[in-house]
Amino acid sequence: MKFIYWTVGIIGGVLALVYITLFTSLGNGLVKPIIESKIQEQTKLPSRLNRFSLGIDSIHIILELNKNNTISIDGTYSIFAQSFDLAYSVDLRELASLESLTKTKLNDSFFTKGTIKGDAKLLTINGSSDVAKSNTTYNVVLEEFTPTSIIAKVDALDLSSLLHLINQKQYARAKVNVDVNFKNITPHKLDGNILLKTKEGVLNSRVMKKDFNITVPKTLFAMKLKANLKGDDIDYVYLLDSNLAKLESAGNIKPQPLALNLRYGVNVKELAVLQPITKADVRGPLHLNGSVKGTKEKMSVEGKSDIADSKTTFTAMLNNFKPQSVKANIKNLHVQKLLYMLKQPHYTDALIDVRADIANADVKNLKGNVTTVVKRGLLDAALLTKMMKFKHPMPKVSYGMKVETLLNKNLIDTKVDFASNLANLNLKRARFNLKDSSLQSDYRVKVPNLDRLYFVSERHLKGGITANGEIKKAKDLDFTMHSNVAGGKLDAKLHNDDFHADIHKLKTLDILDMLLYPKVLAADIDAKVDYNLAAAKGKLTGNISDGKFTRNQVLDLTKQYAHIDLYKQLFMGDVTADINKENILASLELKSNTSSIKTKNTKLNSKTKRIYSIIDINANGNPLVVKLSGNVEKPKVSVDASKIIQKEATKAVTKEIEKHLGKDVGNLLKGLF
Repeated sequence: MKFIYWTVGIIGGVLALVYITLFTSLGNGLVKPIIESKIQEQTKLPSRLNRFSLGIDSIHIILELNKNNTISIDGTYSIFAQSFDLAYSVDLRELASLESLTKTKLNDSFFTKGTIKGDAKLLTINGSSDVAKSNTTYNVVLEEFTPTSIIAKVDALDLSSLLHLINQKQYARAKVNVDVNFKNITPHKLDGNILLKTKEGVLNSRVMKKDFNITVPKTLFAMKLKANLKGDDIDYVYLLDSNLAKLESAGNIKPQPLALNLRYGVNVKELAVLQPITKADVRGPLHLNGSVKGTKEKMSVEGKSDIADSKTTFTAMLNNFKPQSVKANIKNLHVQKLLYMLKQPHYTDALIDVRADIANADVKNLKGNVTTVVKRGLLDAALLTKMMKFKHPMPKVSYGMKVETLLNKNLIDTKVDFASNLANLNLKRARFNLKDSSLQSDYRVKVPNLDRLYFVSERHLKGGITANGEIKKAKDLDFTMHSNVAGGKLDAKLHNDDFHADIHKLKTLDILDMLLYPKVLAADIDAKVDYNLAAAKGKLTGNISDGKFTRNQVLDLTKQYAHIDLYKQLFMGDVTADINKENILASLELKSNTSSIKTKNTKLNSKTKRIYSIIDINANGNPLVVKLSGNVEKPKVSVDASKIIQKEATKAVTKEIEKHLGKDVGNLLKGLF
């Protein structure tokens, strides 16, 4: 019996100690600093309990988180019945000072008060609040401390105040009303509805201009959302209406597992106003409507739009929100309007048709085809001249194009037919490898009138050219070109910046005619050219054969002084040229059966067409020096015929002496001269 007495005594003592510690003023005084310390540790605030009174059946607590922010609880409870009848008040007059607790910057104040009544099985919370200047009431029912029912009414919430409270820019102001009536919020047993209305909405033009450089006219808006929830189904109707945009959607959603059957419509007069939401730097109107059906694993998204004044339709199949297949048809998209939407310069006017059928849209396993047709293209010559800093204006360029693309895993094969009044370009197959970003393509280009490229070449050219070859771009750039030009053949290749060309049997008259230089020599030329694009330096070495001069001032003077007609003779020889940008330093040595023509270090500027050359002519033993300077088309010509004159004078004197004194004396004089 003593053991029982001792046991009862110890238990009674413990209970007395617990009672004294928890439910008496003495005990409250002992526990209070411990609780304060724990609160301070968790909130990182100088919190203190202004009042802490915990009795056997009552509680009264006033917690000061910091200055101007207090929470109070007052009421009765029963430990044994686990019942509560409490009143609470949360008065946060300086939210900005609670950042260490809220983990985010808040502004202004927040106040709510209410009651908590019931027991562990069924608990009811009734309260009210003035959040964002609203008149808010709420009722929450908890069963075993789990919310099962919510009824709330938010009347006249001020949107700009709410944005300021959560530290967001005040992009708009409006009055918001929300009615929430859920009899049951238990998952899979939902029963209730939500009604949200926004009225008197106005966009803040000043903030939009400051933050996004968007000039927005006065914009009024209203919004309405009505949703009925039953079991796993949510039936809803949503509308956002304003003088700039109208967004609407309606249908059915099952959250778990996700299933959608809805329709949508987007009519935006100015996309720029949605930038704070979409984060897309675009502008202009957009009209889009369609439907979304299916589950997370298999979802169909259909739509049609008039983007950039086009007629566009599309269907996309998604798996886990990733595109699996896409079909799209775009008719008469106006490129100039698309450029405007994307805030790009007005490079061109054009209409584009696109037909796409992507059976597999997975980037690693692409499969499908895309056909693109560009019609009525017209480049903005004035803009491009300014942007590219051309020294001469770009001509008016009209164009059209058809592009056929096949997608096969990481390979994209493209056929291009491009036609314009400047040049035509055809690619039978351009292959781009997505895996290593390499490109390999054939090409054929035709320029009917080279002089129309004057804005790029900065020199006038005559005639046209057709060329074909291949382009390869991986780690290095390799380019080949083959052309039948100027009556001969040109084969060229480029490796990165190093260019090499083999010239075979080009007709000099055709070349000079193309370059608009005087046609002084008809001949065949074989040559090699090595040139570095980055340094703009190179060298030409060539051989001239079957050369026959056309009438020119130099040979006319040669005939006058040397009394020999070089026009009747055929010349052959070598030509070299060092190229340094537009400056050319050339040397030429030509020979016939009886004569030779040589020039060394002739200076020619291909841009200015200025020339300086000293030509040594030996016409059947008659030496002549000709100097050319000035414009290559009409150079200034000066002749040094002193050696010919000396020779002719010697012959005349000798002849007279032989006539009067005899041949022996004449031979003697020849030796002296």
